[in-house]
Amino acid sequence: MRESQRLCLSWFVLFVCLAPLAAQEDFIPVRAYTVEEDRAVLKLFEGLRVSDVADGMDMAGLQDVGLMDPSIRPLWRDTDNFSHRFAGVAVTVRYVPANRRASRMGPDAFRRWESRWYRQLSPEPFTKYLREGSVVVIDGTDDGDTGTIGSNNIMAWKLKGIVGVVTSGGARDTDEIIKERVPLYYRRPGRGIRPGRNFVESVQRPVTCGGVLVRPGDVVVADGDGVIVVPRERAGEVARYAREILEKDKEGRRRLYEKLGLPPDNSVAPD
Repeated sequence: MRESQRLCLSWFVLFVCLAPLAAQEDFIPVRAYTVEEDRAVLKLFEGLRVSDVADGMDMAGLQDVGLMDPSIRPLWRDTDNFSHRFAGVAVTVRYVPANRRASRMGPDAFRRWESRWYRQLSPEPFTKYLREGSVVVIDGTDDGDTGTIGSNNIMAWKLKGIVGVVTSGGARDTDEIIKERVPLYYRRPGRGIRPGRNFVESVQRPVTCGGVLVRPGDVVVADGDGVIVVPRERAGEVARYAREILEKDKEGRRRLYEKLGLPPDNSVAPD
């Protein structure tokens, strides 16, 4: 075969492989959103439950899309005011296992080594993206018994405006986090500090958390049923369907409350 023929064949194979991707109208790359855009989309999701959003996803043709594994669960629940619930905009970070350890050293040398890890080797570069309505979404599935989240840094993130944290890894200081009332959805406790255990691999890139794709800017909804992620480009449509479902559900439950002689609570209050 001549060189020109081989070249033509290579271009043909490349076109055949990439054409299906180009034909997918829903294929939208990661993009940045303004504060105003985030506020507008979160307004649509105010008060919506995971069940409502899951049903809205069904109606939008996205059955079983975005539903995280139920092992990602709330650290604490508030059944009076539902303050463990949230809807927010994803800021993503991926941690990977570390391939270096601290050598045997005295306590002073260890403190210096630990400080260097946090300041230079693996700080928290994603914090500059945090703002009102953000959700920190962490892919930490394989970083072992590591407390990437603790009672100190989760409060610092709260100061920047986050509404919650979702991780496929671990968290420590869980008693204090419960007391602090910062919504946290996680897989397991992680007792060890990060130095010598994990590195930040990437920030504001697509990650996997709880078995689903999460992109920066996607809408994350969490409550006692778990966590669901709504692709940002479909958020308005999904929220509209979910709102209809929620209002019909509230109306029906209000009637049942009356028949049962139960006092109405926040869960059936009309919008």
